[in-house]
Amino acid sequence: MLGPVILAASRSDKMRRLVSAAPVTKPVVDRFIPGETVDEIVPIIRDLTGKGLELTMDVVGEDITNPAQAEAARDAYLELIDRLKPLDLGTSAEMSVKLSMFGQALDGGHELALKNVRPVVEAAAEIGTTVTLDAEDHTTLDSMFAIHEELRKDVPGTGCVIQAYLFRTEADARRLADSGSRVRLVKGAYKEPAEVAYQQKHEIDKAYVRILRTLMEGEGYPMIGSHDPRLISIAQELARSAGRKLDEYEFQMLYGIRSDEHLRLAAEGHRMRVYTAYGTDWYGYFMRRLAEKPANLRFFVRSMVSKG
Repeated sequence: MLGPVILAASRSDKMRRLVSAAPVTKPVVDRFIPGETVDEIVPIIRDLTGKGLELTMDVVGEDITNPAQAEAARDAYLELIDRLKPLDLGTSAEMSVKLSMFGQALDGGHELALKNVRPVVEAAAEIGTTVTLDAEDHTTLDSMFAIHEELRKDVPGTGCVIQAYLFRTEADARRLADSGSRVRLVKGAYKEPAEVAYQQKHEIDKAYVRILRTLMEGEGYPMIGSHDPRLISIAQELARSAGRKLDEYEFQMLYGIRSDEHLRLAAEGHRMRVYTAYGTDWYGYFMRRLAEKPANLRFFVRSMVSKG
């Protein structure tokens, strides 16, 4: 399978330099990452919300090696919030954050990440919107969930992400559903060992459905992170069976993937949120998008061949 190979490449400095230097890379990256600065991303926000879509904004970047970089990541999100304020979009434009960007992997990283992310969560709440904590590899999750629980004491709308391919996730989902949390369910996009995660697609899909049923039947707010037509259809049926109204759950998809489906779901009255990343440190995010779906990799390779 190519997915694990691509994920390994996402951690290679040599591959980073090679891919970044290729002339074809930027126009392909632009499909998934529509800007590098806040100035470039604001028109995208206006355009998508004008079409009835909602957004979750991600300032890309994960390779934080010192506290100053973590503070810079915090400040980048605070700048975004400052620019969102006059747009008065409320929860139509929320934010997603990776705690690795806030210093989680550094010495004393748990406390540092909490210290840096708290002002972002509080500033978002002040303009009427929310923050979701993205899930990363399994070794970071206990820290992420602890920070999520701490933040919810003051800002209950703070969300988190769970990954269907991890064995632990069914128990995590039950706990989060009981607590009334906002939870985005995704399949998972990191290379995880067989000791902690399902390795086969059919196993992951079955786990996804089991976990989604738990979320739909619980007290929280489910966010369905998937482009899979079958899982989207199953999600709609589970929502109906659980008696949920259209504003009591939402779909989430990545910018640049199945854009027509974004508009179709929104036109049917569903809350449809587009995960929209921007920034200069795009390599890791881009490579995971290629690893997640063969069609994305084929798109990139065709572009390289046609432009070469």
